[in-house]
Amino acid sequence: MLDRITGMQLFSRAMQMGSISAAGRALGLSPGMASRHLDALERRLGVRLCHRSTRRLSLTEAGQHYLELCQRLLPELEEVEARIASQRIEASGVLRFNVPLSFGVRYIAPLIPAFHAQHPAVTVDLGLNDRIVDLTGEGWDLTIRIGRLRDSRLVTRRLAACELLVCAAPDYLTGRGRPRSWADLSEHDCLGFSLSGIAKPGEWFYGRSRERRVPVRGPLCANNGDALVACASAGLGIIYEPDFIVADAVRAGRLEVLTLDAPPAALGDIHLLYAPDRTPPAKVRAMIDFLVRAFDGTAPWTMQPV
Repeated sequence: MLDRITGMQLFSRAMQMGSISAAGRALGLSPGMASRHLDALERRLGVRLCHRSTRRLSLTEAGQHYLELCQRLLPELEEVEARIASQRIEASGVLRFNVPLSFGVRYIAPLIPAFHAQHPAVTVDLGLNDRIVDLTGEGWDLTIRIGRLRDSRLVTRRLAACELLVCAAPDYLTGRGRPRSWADLSEHDCLGFSLSGIAKPGEWFYGRSRERRVPVRGPLCANNGDALVACASAGLGIIYEPDFIVADAVRAGRLEVLTLDAPPAALGDIHLLYAPDRTPPAKVRAMIDFLVRAFDGTAPWTMQPV
């Protein structure tokens, strides 16, 4: 007989996420097993809880009542289970960890082998992308965010500081001249980061409080900092990027940091975030403690580069 609590969790997650398969993945279940849990739940109750199609799920009247019941009961059950799990010495299970792409490749992925050596019963599902994920809605246990945090109920742990730098290749500076002020950037080729509110295409903000701005233009905008570093290193233009992205290129001499007549905008720190209102599972606590020790409050560019 399939587990009743898992069926309730699967049903509640599926209605929240709009997908049985996605809910199954969040619970560590295959799509087939997820469907079997929902089928078993409906057979046990003797009613259909939702209408399923290839595109969407929709609740029946009975499903709406049952969902409300699950939403009242499951948080209490999960809190009890989390408190019990937090007492365990050995963390285990699948840890779904979302990390910004460039930061994850450079500074998180190289640490996973050491984490695995300490916690062999934990499987890390590492998601690398630069969008702001819905931590609970998408089933992530833990995420890293860089910069100012939006108002949120998520619990945060600081890992390190992070600063923005303006950089260009030596060849570009030789051919086009070295800007001395932010206003000078209007006469240069500036490569924009389309996901940034600070160094966005067409306009860069500066000053610690982002109180000033300068119009910019250039031959490229991209949604990934590594692509901008590669093009700037080849002399295409000037970039305005976090220090951890440009650090290796600066150390190698492919880029130079430019000092202008006002400070760059304050980007904000690098934080771990996880869901509140319950004791974190042992696997989440294990990763938090591991990363806090690994970074030890230091800036990421001072760590061993990839």
